[in-house]
Amino acid sequence: MNVTIMGLGYIGLPTAALIASKGMMVNGVDVNKSVVDTINKGKIHIVEPDLEGLVHYGVQRGHLVASTQVKPADVFLVAVPTPFKGNHQPDLSFVEKATRMVLPHLKTGNLFIIESTSPVGTTEKMAKIIFKERPELKDKIWIAYCPERVLPGSVIYELQQNDRVIGGIDEASTESAVRFYSKFVRGNLHRTNSRTAEMCKLVENAYRDVNIAFANELSMICDKADINVNELIDLASKHPRVRILKPGPGVGGHCIAVDPWFIVSEFPTEAKIIKQARLINNYKREWVMKKIKASAKKFQKDKGRIPMIACMGLSYKQDIDDLRESPALEIYHELEADKFKVMAVEPNIRKHAELEITDTLKAVMEADIIVFLVAHKEFRSIAMASDKVVLDFCGATSK
Repeated sequence: MNVTIMGLGYIGLPTAALIASKGMMVNGVDVNKSVVDTINKGKIHIVEPDLEGLVHYGVQRGHLVASTQVKPADVFLVAVPTPFKGNHQPDLSFVEKATRMVLPHLKTGNLFIIESTSPVGTTEKMAKIIFKERPELKDKIWIAYCPERVLPGSVIYELQQNDRVIGGIDEASTESAVRFYSKFVRGNLHRTNSRTAEMCKLVENAYRDVNIAFANELSMICDKADINVNELIDLASKHPRVRILKPGPGVGGHCIAVDPWFIVSEFPTEAKIIKQARLINNYKREWVMKKIKASAKKFQKDKGRIPMIACMGLSYKQDIDDLRESPALEIYHELEADKFKVMAVEPNIRKHAELEITDTLKAVMEADIIVFLVAHKEFRSIAMASDKVVLDFCGATSK
């Protein structure tokens, strides 16, 4: 079986490497030639445990080849970004572009799958494009949607072990996609239709966003009430049916910070809690900024000099290198733009083209104000001098 995967990012590349490891021939397509060249050397352009070895293995055996060009295949899998534009309207241009790139290569018996997180009805829209341009393929190819549900840092394991929801535009498409995923997924494969599968992905991330918003709102209430929010959460979670998440400086990443808007944009009247959760989590970043600036101004007034601020953690969640939609990174850039003296500390990134990364221990020694934005494991045992001003917005210093 030959498989072409459109997009070699955080989902596309691990999926391509995993499929190749099962003996299938995989052509990974990406518009970024640098990414293509890196992969063809058996190396990777992202940080993900176990991935580089799997990519090297696939390339060495000749089962994984990266290219900027689409090649004929039995299965075409789309794993490109779906950001939003304007007033949080979903941008399907990448999915549509990938679909149109595949169009000339489709033939009878092919399976076309979208994994990109998409608004409800996207798979049907792409099917209409395909059948409008290639009417001879009507009822002769299978089209389905199957969203990923993986955790960065455990992608390879979760791609294999997690259950998958698979929805075709018709029953035959669903069954064809189930047969394909059964070749490399050990988790259960749950059959449905494409619209339900699309909504399932959005609902999963909206659910998490709402729960994070509760924790973030609680942290702001506790601050006003002079209560340690982390102690409170720990105590409240002793209840057998209560499990409150840890608050942070907002919500980032390409899923939770984006996907709920896909529901809100399509169902603006009904999605009241989902929208409010997004607003709360976005506001939390502004609230954190105000706290940092107020602390800096107080320091300058008391000490008579401008403080050095260390932003501890820049990724969108702990123990990964992914900066997409990261509220911590936005906070760092805003402090920088406002002419504060600020250091960027991200232990999961050694070098960055646009950031000067400061070593963790150096930052802790030299900074006046230490701001914990992401609870990386490297921060849990840091010893800090008593004269340091510590602002912990993520529970990195809580026991």
